[in-house]
Amino acid sequence: MDEKEIAGLVTVIIVLVLVTIIITLFTVFVRRKNKLLEEQEKAKKAFEKELSETQIEIREETLRNISWELHDNIGQLMTLAKIQVQMAKDRPDTLDEVADTIGKGITELRTLSKLINPEALKSLDLIEALNLEIERFNRLEFIKSTYLVTGDQYNVGNEKEVIIFRILQEFFSNTIKHSKASNLNVHVEYKKDRLEISAKDDGVGFSSDADFSGIGMKNMKNRAKVIGADLKITSEKNKGTTLKLIYKYKANVI
Repeated sequence: MDEKEIAGLVTVIIVLVLVTIIITLFTVFVRRKNKLLEEQEKAKKAFEKELSETQIEIREETLRNISWELHDNIGQLMTLAKIQVQMAKDRPDTLDEVADTIGKGITELRTLSKLINPEALKSLDLIEALNLEIERFNRLEFIKSTYLVTGDQYNVGNEKEVIIFRILQEFFSNTIKHSKASNLNVHVEYKKDRLEISAKDDGVGFSSDADFSGIGMKNMKNRAKVIGADLKITSEKNKGTTLKLIYKYKANVI
């Protein structure tokens, strides 16, 4: 075999090796691409499923709140107004009290009407929904609540804001039902690349080895994971509970 034949053979071998390498790399690329697409599709379906369940839960919670307020709050105001009207027959000077009670009832009904209208609920952003929730707590004297918003407000996406609001709503519900807290403080901070939310109560708290799943910890963490947010809840006996949620704008690829 002369040098030309050897060179030709080496060239063929090199070409075959290069073609094999290219085919192997292309196969690996296609497999990884398909795997990535499958993972993205699974993540998308998980997000859509979580969003649907969250929207249903928010509507159910809203209806429970409306039912409670109609029965215990507005119902009491109307009963009081009825008694005051009966008393005003003999004491006309108390008519101002009647008007005041009826006025309070009308104000409560107007507030509830915002929650009854599903289109109005859909149009609310995170801060508007949070404001309604905090106002309700203070109006009904569930707990003394404050909230502070700092930074330039962005819309991080209506679907993601729905899930963030539900996480907060679940924390608030646990605070009111179980913590025996007197105060609830919420801080929403819009930073350049992320949204940071903290909520803290001064209730009885719970120990670190408690069964967190019983107070909705699992649901809150799953929801945070679905939108790519970091969620941390810390608590200490007799020192209250704190929620810290960080949503990085660039972290979520859904």
